[in-house]
Amino acid sequence: MDGPPVSLVDWVILLLRVLLPALIMPVFVIPLTWLERRGAAFIQDRPGPNRVGPLGLGQAIADMIKMFTKEAVMPASADRLLFLLAPAVAVFAALSTFAIVPYASTIEVGGRTIPIIGADLSIGILYLFAITSLSVYAIVLAGWASNDKFALMGGIRSSAQIISYELAMTTAAAGVVLAASSFRLPDIIAMQQGTWLGIIPRWNVFPQLLGFIVFFIAAFAETNRLPFDLPEAEPELVAGYHTEYSAMRFGAFQMAEYVNVMVASAVTTTLYFGGWSIPGFHPHGVVGAILSLLIFGAKTFLFVGVFIWVRWTLPRFRYDQLMKIGWKALLPLALLNLLWIAALSAWRLSR
Repeated sequence: MDGPPVSLVDWVILLLRVLLPALIMPVFVIPLTWLERRGAAFIQDRPGPNRVGPLGLGQAIADMIKMFTKEAVMPASADRLLFLLAPAVAVFAALSTFAIVPYASTIEVGGRTIPIIGADLSIGILYLFAITSLSVYAIVLAGWASNDKFALMGGIRSSAQIISYELAMTTAAAGVVLAASSFRLPDIIAMQQGTWLGIIPRWNVFPQLLGFIVFFIAAFAETNRLPFDLPEAEPELVAGYHTEYSAMRFGAFQMAEYVNVMVASAVTTTLYFGGWSIPGFHPHGVVGAILSLLIFGAKTFLFVGVFIWVRWTLPRFRYDQLMKIGWKALLPLALLNLLWIAALSAWRLSR
């Protein structure tokens, strides 16, 4: 049976829902790089960027201009096509992942119900992990195409690391899917609204604290951030997989890393901290959507701050330690969390 005709306005709304996050998220990379450098300086008791603009606010823009204007060098023995393709794949995978994250409540405009989400997929979490897996191809391609032994070792390390920690991450997320009985992220947010005992938010972090811990630690490994940045490991591998990259090609990898940090923080917020919802908040209209967006942004950037704090606080693991943590600690804990949620769900159904 045919549905109602799709008007030009519907197509414009759909395009805006898909394109706006992809266009806005790279803009957030600029203040985020400044925040990380100032945060690092604060933690290490040094000034940090303080020359370009007040408080060094213009430093990130100056760095971006430098990357755009520098000469892009390519090794003579590199595979030209794959060398150029790798940073593009990294940026594409990073920006595509955010498409299924509902970052605000729905709004009613002109009789239309508009969900504030790029693509409301029935298999949202499966799409999330499928696209996340593409990021390893960018790193492996960069390492192999550079024809450099240090870059190749970084690429091989990354492939083993991401495969290992994806198992723990997906198993932890399976507990959320089991509790919500849905792969859709809007459904997962909906089941976290309300309270227990009138004061405790129904967020998944409370019954699934173990799953949250596993998921968040695995997110550090998935984004190649300290203490899991073995694919780069400057003391051992020069700069790892992007040793031979310069100018904006190197900048593309850096942008993909920061976008991945924001996406990981947004997904953590959605799965375990109620997304854009808080107890007692019932959004209505455009004002409600804006408030829900601000709530979601505040929660997300709280986790971004944790990413920055951990980077400049903990030392890098050895590679054997990294593998042991993934296989012997996080994966068994994720399975234990899944069994606990399965038992809890069975008990609820039997009541």
